[in-house]
Amino acid sequence: MDRYKTTQKASVFGIVGNIFLLIIKSIVGIATKSQAMIADSVNSAGDIFSSLMTFIGNKIASKPRDDDHNLGHGKAEYIFSLILSISMILIAIKLLESSVQALLNPVGYNFSWWLVVVCLVTILTKLSLYLYTHSLAKSQNNILLEANAKDHINDCAITTFNLIASLLSIKGILWFDGIVGIGISIWILWTGVNIFIESYNVLMDKAISIENKNKVLEIISRHKEIKKIEHFNATPVGYKYQISFSICIDGNLSTFESHEIANKLEKEIDELDEIYLTVIHVNPIEIEKSDKEIKN
Repeated sequence: MDRYKTTQKASVFGIVGNIFLLIIKSIVGIATKSQAMIADSVNSAGDIFSSLMTFIGNKIASKPRDDDHNLGHGKAEYIFSLILSISMILIAIKLLESSVQALLNPVGYNFSWWLVVVCLVTILTKLSLYLYTHSLAKSQNNILLEANAKDHINDCAITTFNLIASLLSIKGILWFDGIVGIGISIWILWTGVNIFIESYNVLMDKAISIENKNKVLEIISRHKEIKKIEHFNATPVGYKYQISFSICIDGNLSTFESHEIANKLEKEIDELDEIYLTVIHVNPIEIEKSDKEIKN
């Protein structure tokens, strides 16, 4: 299935699932005055925003290249991931503040078995969404889907602690509710910061990873006519990279022969999933000076 269509489908599932969870968490959280459940409901609201950002960002990123955007619109994924991460950080700070207050003043908590039911429903729903979204994120190499998948699995762990807090309240242990609220806040904050860093690195044109660069160098090394490479550069284009470099070839070869080598190499490198476009410049050198190994 098309990369962008699968992303849109996952986004819609995420929005529908989180709206359902937001409603039941909010009702039960407000009714029982559980800070952990209220924090969990706010987290679900953030997840709706997350899925919405995924949908919009994916829609923009799916547009083909045009005269104004020669390399396409792939970076839209990272722009919206950045927006998503900032919203997560702001939500986490607000939740942390209210959770600390609940810990210092653990009063007014009313246990209800509905808390347990909502926790179990949330865990099952979020686990299903995680398994679905994570598999798509890996197969499509999509940072927006991966951010959503992290949200889903985080929610499973968060709600598990929420469940423990609910059960402990039966014995009158109310302080754990505030602890869980603080834990949820810190978890959301940590996830938001990590997504922010990853998105920021791509938007700031972070170089290609050593692993992927070595894949390119390994392909180049198969061509014995190439004596040396120079000026290796890589620029992120959405979730892929445009790379460019110069190859040094025996100057005695004809212009046609040397460019045929470059054309063949470009096609081989472009077959890598991580590469968007390869641009190669040919430098002719004297044969007696061409005995150096390929280097980067």
